[in-house]
Amino acid sequence: MKKVKLIEVKSEIGAGTRGASLGVDAIKIAALDYGSTLFRQFESVEVPTENQLLFESPGSPYAKRIRGIISMCEKVAVAIKNPLKNNEFPIVLAGDHSTSIGTVAGIRMAYPNKKLGVIWIDAHADLHSPYTTPSGNMHGMCVAAFLAEDNASNKMNKPDKETLELWSRLKKLGNISPKIGYSDLVYISLRDVEPEESYLFKKHKVKVFSSAEVKRNGVEKIARDALAYLNHCNLIYISFDVDSMDSSISKGTGTPVRHGITEKEAGSLIVRLIQNERVCCFEIAEVNPTLDKENLMAENTFEILQRAVSQLTY
Repeated sequence: MKKVKLIEVKSEIGAGTRGASLGVDAIKIAALDYGSTLFRQFESVEVPTENQLLFESPGSPYAKRIRGIISMCEKVAVAIKNPLKNNEFPIVLAGDHSTSIGTVAGIRMAYPNKKLGVIWIDAHADLHSPYTTPSGNMHGMCVAAFLAEDNASNKMNKPDKETLELWSRLKKLGNISPKIGYSDLVYISLRDVEPEESYLFKKHKVKVFSSAEVKRNGVEKIARDALAYLNHCNLIYISFDVDSMDSSISKGTGTPVRHGITEKEAGSLIVRLIQNERVCCFEIAEVNPTLDKENLMAENTFEILQRAVSQLTY
């Protein structure tokens, strides 16, 4: 039985579509609608955001609001490190996915000598850098930041010196860079990958379980195989972007993609993964209730959260 600590990060400066900062409260409203006491049962910490920067110029077109991302992720890292040091299990409820850069930094700061594996349940690879980004949105660069990956050989952009200095600071967050290697990374439900990212997947033989494989082989086998692939890791962090679910379900997110997993598959997968004693942190990101009808995405996400918490605390 784990002692759960909720970490709320209502940030959306890393996204291109507005509204993800409201996702955490939308999940809480879903809990109220279900008559759940989950948010009364566990201690919760809210990490200050930099959302005021949305009213200012985004700065570099190739790393929008990166100063704010660094500032916010530094705070997230501390908010993750402290509960881990106290043998608590942090569950991060995030706005946009760039929060994960701080989460991974915090885990590595708490356990600098341990090998961390990452299970990235997401429609997108998030493997861009300022050299390759088509949008400049930082939530598409989180995994590249953990890996300290520039992918400069595929560069399409010419970021200025200041942008590259800030990118370097972001990669080095927590004074550990890279934080993971490619062999420490597993993707599940990935299906929207750009050519620059595909190059890295081929080069580094990145492990991917597609939505089709989840449906064909079942959640149990995918979870078992993913955990077995990360056998060499002492710790595992699970990051769940709600757009991993099919766009018929995931209207309430900024970048929905067809042919994803169902909410039941997502919930069962996370429950099965979180049973593994090496899993030390779980993150949910990218619920955007402004794009949704009747708070459906937050309700589906709350059910998944509830299942994960029950598994941790039974």
